[in-house]
Order: sequence, then C-alpha cells, then structure tokens
Amino acid sequence: MPPTMRVAPIPLRCILVCVLFALNVEFAAHGLEPEFSVSPKDVRVPQGRDAIFTCVVKDLGGYRVSANIAPARVAWIKADTKAILAIHDHVITNNARLSVTHNDFNTWTLNVSNVRPEDSGDYMCQVNTDPMKSQTASLEVVIPPDIIEGTAGDVMVREGGSTKLVCIASGYPAPNITWKREDGGDIILRSASSDIKHKMGTSVLAKTVHGSELSLTQVTRSDMGAYICIAANGFPPSVSKRIMLHIHFIPTIRVPNQLVGAPIGTNVTLQCYVEASPKSINYWIKESGEMIMPTTKYQPTEISNNPHYGVSMKLDVRRLNKNDLGGYKCISKNSFGGAEGSIRLYEVEVEGNKVSEEIRDNSIDGGSNVFNELHGSYPEPMNESDYARKQHRSPGAGASHTAPRTLLLALVLSYVVRWSTSAAW
Repeated sequence: MPPTMRVAPIPLRCILVCVLFALNVEFAAHGLEPEFSVSPKDVRVPQGRDAIFTCVVKDLGGYRVSANIAPARVAWIKADTKAILAIHDHVITNNARLSVTHNDFNTWTLNVSNVRPEDSGDYMCQVNTDPMKSQTASLEVVIPPDIIEGTAGDVMVREGGSTKLVCIASGYPAPNITWKREDGGDIILRSASSDIKHKMGTSVLAKTVHGSELSLTQVTRSDMGAYICIAANGFPPSVSKRIMLHIHFIPTIRVPNQLVGAPIGTNVTLQCYVEASPKSINYWIKESGEMIMPTTKYQPTEISNNPHYGVSMKLDVRRLNKNDLGGYKCISKNSFGGAEGSIRLYEVEVEGNKVSEEIRDNSIDGGSNVFNELHGSYPEPMNESDYARKQHRSPGAGASHTAPRTLLLALVLSYVVRWSTSAAW
C-alpha cells in the first residue's frame, strides 16, 4: 500500500496575497473607464485657413483593456473614409497638412492647415476601450464667391429691343446674385417680378433684382447705364461685375424756341436739345446750306445734359446784323440716321434808338414774349426785382407809350414770318 502523501496546509498569508493579486489585475483591466469631458466641436472655415479639433478625455492613464495589452490610446479618424489620421501624438497618414498634439494630461488636438474642399467631412476622436468610445465633429470648408461666367462688359441693343444680362458665380455655400444700377436708379422691369417696389403702368420699378439673369424687354433710352451684379454667400469678400448697357437709337432734336428775335447790334443765342446714341455729330447750317464754323461772329458750343445720350447745342451770334437774319438749322447724325431742327432769327424793331422794354426784356436768348406765346413756348419766370421794375416804371421813360404799338407790330410780323417760313422751308 503506497504511502499517503500529506499536503501541507497553505498559509493564510499566501491566500490573502493571491486574492489581492487577482483583485489588482481585475481592477487594472477593468478600472475606471475613460470618459469625454470635452467633445470636439464642428468647425466652419474659409478655404485656405486652418481648422482645429480638440478632444479632452479623462481617466485614460490607468485603463487597460486586458492585463496583457498596452494602455488605451486616443486616435483621430476620418469618418467617411475610415482612414486613421493619428494615434496619440503621432500622425499616421501621409499628409503634411495634418498635425496632432497632446497638450497636457488629457487633451488632444488635431490641426488641419490650409484646408481644401476635399477636407470637408466628419472627424472622429476615438478611444480604444472595450467597447470603443468616440466623439465626432464635422469640418465645413466654405469658399468665398467668385464670378466665373456672364455677360461681357458692354452690351448694345436697339431701342425697343430686348436683352438679358447674365452673371454666374461659384462658391460654397452657393452665392446669391443681386442686380442694381450703378447710379442708384430704378431697374425698369416690363414683366412680373417678386421685387416690386412701385408700379408704373405696365412696368415695374425695382431698386434690386435677385437671380443670375436680368431680363430687360422693350428697352428705352432711360434703361441705358451701368448695371452691377453682386455675388455674396455670407463669407467675404463679396464680388461684383459691372456691365454697361448701351441703347442705340436715331437722333432726336427738340427746339425750345423756333422764332428768336433780337435788335441789330446785340448778341443772341440759338439753342437745340439733341438725344442720340451712339454719340452723334452735331453742327449748324444757314438756310442757304452753308455750314457754320467757329469765328468771331459765330460760336457753336455743346454741353452734355445727360451722361449717356443728351446734348444741348448752342449757337452764339455776336453783334447781330441784317445779314445774320433768316433761317438756321441744327443737325445731328449718327450711324443710325439723322435729325434736324429749324430756327428763324428776326430783327426786333428799335424806336428812337430805344428798344421797347416789353420786347427787349424777353427777346435776347430765347425769343420775344409775343412769339413764345404764339408758338407754345414761354419765357423764363421773372424775379421780384424784374417784376417791380415793370410795375413801377416812370411815365416819362417813353416805354409805356411805345410798347402797345411795338407789340402790335410784333404780332403782325409773327404771322408774316410764319407764312414765309412755311413757304420757304
């Protein structure tokens, strides 16, 4: 019979040591789990700037997934591609624009420099616990607007026609396009629009119009001018483009006074208002067909009264004599046609070497009061001093007796001139 083996009793001290060791391993493997104390925040930056994500994790230092593996680590992952970008403080991906830092005991930072549109997406801060824990933040790369296509800088259209101005812009988010006139005037829309500010007949007046296209129909010369399209998406800088709209039409002439009277020896001015686009050639001729050139006798001038198409033509006749009397024509021509206006210059009679006050006060530079009334044109209004001088003129001046006869003579002369004008011209 084999001898009986006696097992030595295990000392109580060893039992206690083993229990404590097992408890220590279990605590190390499954101790306090890491938690996110600060989650990364969404980032929106313009293209070319830097984007920074920050992740703060507490209780990471002593955690082990099991007794035989390294401590838990923090990693950065691009969520849409599942690509690991960095682990702890080491960049894994081959991208020189990425960097990662471990600022202190529990803070990790991912920096994306000079961001591009392809960098947009979700970025994950992940801790390799069991199971895994993570927090996600998104990067939105915004692109300031840029006008990439549209109407050329100058547009030409005939009066009465239609045109469309186009302005197309890129950017993210998609830019909004706004149209306005450079001079601050109203855009005339001859169709329905949501930007109605004031209705005028069948037209609509608007200070601004939204959309990549601006349609202008049945255009008139009042539509001529510079239009600005502005692209904006909330991320500066906004961009704009200037488009000049030219409306072409045949010249038109308006003559404020077709009969102009003045005494011999005085200076007198003949005037015509011209509208033309493109710019016209303007000149004066006598009724004989002779072109009037600048001399000491005649001085033609032009003054722009509209920045795009309006001109005031003036002809100064100095030291009026008998040979200067008769018909004059103001003529305007451009590539679309021509127009002319007629003016007849007549002599205002003088009695006793003195011009009647009623005629003289209104004859120079614009025609006598009598002829203005007969032909639908009126003199400039008098100021208070002129009116007082007329009302309180002394009886000895002689004007009160000669004026009625001179006015009657002028009235008869007007009918003679009108008859001769219709016969000769």
